[in-house]
Amino acid sequence: MGGAAGAGGTGAGHALGIDVGGTFTDVAVVRGDGRTAVAKVLSTHRDPVEAAVRGARAALRAARADPGRVERVVHATTLATNAVLERTGERVAHLSTAGFDGVLALGRYARVEEDRYDLRFDPPGPPVPAEDRFEVPERTGPDGTVLTPLDEDAVRAIARTLARRGVRAVSVCLLHSYAAPGHERRTARILRAELGPDAFIALSSDVWPEPREYERAATTLMSAYVGPLLGRYLSRLEEALHTIGVRAPLQVTDSRGDVMSARGAVRRAVATIESGPAAGVLAARDAAVRAGTGDAISFDMGGTTAKACVIRGGEPDVTREFHVGGRGSFGGRRAGTGVPIAAPAIDLAEVGAGGGSIAWIDGAGTLRVGPRSAGSDPGPACYGRGGEEPTVTDADLVLGHLDPDAFAGGGLPLSTALAEKAVDRLARPLGVPRERAAQAVREIADAAMGAAVHVVTVQRGIDPRGLTLVAFGGAGPVHAAGVADRFGIGSVAVPPRCGAASAAGLLFAELGTERVRSLAVPGAELAARAGEVEEAFTALAGEACAELGADPDAPGLRLLRSADVRFTGQTHRLAVPFAGRPLTPESAGAALAEAAGRFAERHRAAYGVDHRGPVEFTAFRVRAVAPAAGPAPHPPDPAAAPGGPVAVRRALFPEPGAGAAGTAPWTGRDTPFRPRSALAPGTRLPGPAVLTDDASTIVVPPGWTASPAPDGGTLLVRGAAR
Repeated sequence: MGGAAGAGGTGAGHALGIDVGGTFTDVAVVRGDGRTAVAKVLSTHRDPVEAAVRGARAALRAARADPGRVERVVHATTLATNAVLERTGERVAHLSTAGFDGVLALGRYARVEEDRYDLRFDPPGPPVPAEDRFEVPERTGPDGTVLTPLDEDAVRAIARTLARRGVRAVSVCLLHSYAAPGHERRTARILRAELGPDAFIALSSDVWPEPREYERAATTLMSAYVGPLLGRYLSRLEEALHTIGVRAPLQVTDSRGDVMSARGAVRRAVATIESGPAAGVLAARDAAVRAGTGDAISFDMGGTTAKACVIRGGEPDVTREFHVGGRGSFGGRRAGTGVPIAAPAIDLAEVGAGGGSIAWIDGAGTLRVGPRSAGSDPGPACYGRGGEEPTVTDADLVLGHLDPDAFAGGGLPLSTALAEKAVDRLARPLGVPRERAAQAVREIADAAMGAAVHVVTVQRGIDPRGLTLVAFGGAGPVHAAGVADRFGIGSVAVPPRCGAASAAGLLFAELGTERVRSLAVPGAELAARAGEVEEAFTALAGEACAELGADPDAPGLRLLRSADVRFTGQTHRLAVPFAGRPLTPESAGAALAEAAGRFAERHRAAYGVDHRGPVEFTAFRVRAVAPAAGPAPHPPDPAAAPGGPVAVRRALFPEPGAGAAGTAPWTGRDTPFRPRSALAPGTRLPGPAVLTDDASTIVVPPGWTASPAPDGGTLLVRGAAR
């Protein structure tokens, strides 16, 4: 982009990243010359657009960036997740094949936690009521053969009924439409003719063209449920950004961390359900690579939740099915809890333990923390916005781990008196001193977050001790060392701009999309059907490139092939990379051996069973990834940053090496508080110490040492670990 350099930087354009969370909305701006600024504002739940625009205006002002020269806006949002959890989506009608109306009503349910012992357990109702579910006379076989032609008059009658009821969103999931989508597409044409071109129609053959009827129906239904809501929201956000001079096209991250256009996000709305958490993992991945390791644990603690994810070989683990709104599922990874979503997503474990998580005493007199959160309105008691219930942030302030005058860069001063008053609400019924109650809140919160790390590491046969914990989010670096101590993890990496790392991670997110074709091919037949499989791969690559608007031969474009594999006779499958491009009868043997070997490794890691046997392919996939256009953010220059004053405050810490996590005694220590920028290159700062910046706080406990990293981040090392 041409033009003279000035306050907005060089002639290159700027990029803007917006991450809307449960408590804070984070915005990051990278100018054309690589200089980066971030802003952190309280989220506005009644209208998330308000906080997004306020944060964008603040970040652009801090970067001295001209809004008119912003060329890329990338957004991560929890809107779809909240709509599913709070049941605030669109009214949806669901059409299924005659005789299969009960698929959604029957569902799959796992009784977890206290439900296991409830003799009167009543599973939750289906996501769409019976009066909005309709059966369509038609039938297609699993091989795509039409067994019963589509009754178009019946579809037309259903459409007229929906028009009278004012229903404008419809999900269509007909039996075996992944093999032959013709009936679904004809149904959609009839629905649009009767309901109008603005009706939102979600087809399972577009949303998730794979077997497993219940998961396909639920995923398609949720896409229609949140799609209209997401469309209206993104339109309003674009219009609001226009009012402050930002006219770049809006892009949205999906659950896998890929970026798509706003229009594509609405069309595939269900793919954005894990949009927000995925953005943070992108930042952790890049921080791990810059730190010289491709193996790390992403630890993101915000105001409402904490999330953990394993990064191996420079890439986060990916799952192809998760559940929203389940109980005891650590973010939806336990089958049978919540609403199943069949879409690629970064494999996260999530717990309701954030800075705003409320501490409370249950009927048995036991102290609990979360999952309920104070959010941004009213927020923790120490925010002084009317909240009275004690939260994790209040406990951290009572323990002396936060600077009340430097929180959020001084933009949100904290009240120690209000925090103490809130914690006293716990201390009195527990019969303990105030500081002991705060310690208990901290220990319980750390244990909950440790459980999330345990799920993605120990439970999957991964030893966390050799991994680096990458901590970010407003509260992540406050608690990171305590969580690391529970696992014997010896190093914690805190990236630059850690308090708004998710927003910063959006700035270098890549454009990407995936296409899949269900095709059953026994391994023994791969050579004979090599032409058919190669034809499928070629068609999928064309579809994916068309979605991105990219030429298949464009520089930097990556076309990644994979296949779903299972042992012959089994039901569940695992996706593995697929070599052999182009696939020929001659190369099929080597491709089969490689895919079978990778599948056996993944099967052993997933199930703990070293099983061998003949395999079969059930689907083939192509993921197209295009490099993001735009400037790359430069790390902060510690030498150019002001040192700032050093204050000494009393803070409480557990004695290192005095016992297991949660049992060590806590003692008060004189603790230096200094700006993070005061940590000069080559410095090794022993704990206890607290480092502050504009969007986060880094706590260095006794027994740990902090030093600046080359990328502008901070490295914490425990004991003699290196």
